[in-house]
Amino acid sequence: MEDVLEVYHRPRNPRRPLVCLDEFTKQLVAHTVSPLAMKPGAPQRYDNEYIRLGSAAAFMVYAPLEGRREIRFGEDGRRTAIDYARVLEYIATEMFPEAEKIILVEDNLNIHAESSLYKAFEPGKARRIAECFERHHSPKHGSWLNIAETEIAAMTRTCLPDRVDDIGEFQSRLLLGVNKRNNARCKTKWHFSCEDARIQLHNLYPTTQL
Repeated sequence: MEDVLEVYHRPRNPRRPLVCLDEFTKQLVAHTVSPLAMKPGAPQRYDNEYIRLGSAAAFMVYAPLEGRREIRFGEDGRRTAIDYARVLEYIATEMFPEAEKIILVEDNLNIHAESSLYKAFEPGKARRIAECFERHHSPKHGSWLNIAETEIAAMTRTCLPDRVDDIGEFQSRLLLGVNKRNNARCKTKWHFSCEDARIQLHNLYPTTQL
């Protein structure tokens, strides 16, 4: 935990950009009965029953000090190790190709490992991409420390508040929302520090044996 908190309090360095990465999914569902359109004085109405149509997944790539975020999608709406590796390639070669090192914060999902790069690319390329990153993982049950989750919350609240039954619509809504937030240069100001954690979360620390 303190490792991630220390990273967030480093000064902005364009040569060493901070990037937070996280994935999220949304269940795709269709109405069984066509909704009743909204009318003056009455909201849209729809039946509670629905049909499950699978799910869609996306990767949120967020550089909080730059006010920049990107949405990436895996093949067929998935989030496999190979999809993850391709997202890392995109960050290193498209988003920050001139960076000396990319400071990456992510959680402990099993695909969040350098081995994923070797599943997607030949060894030389996998090693080159891996060396672009300085990796920091949030602790187990501590994914709230990943600032990318705040962007995911913003996206789902504003772009995906209702039912979506198509992967194409899921993706287009997210891309539109990301463009709006990027154009507005929305940033995150993180205030929680190691000192705060030692006071407010003291029960999570091991007991010192004197």
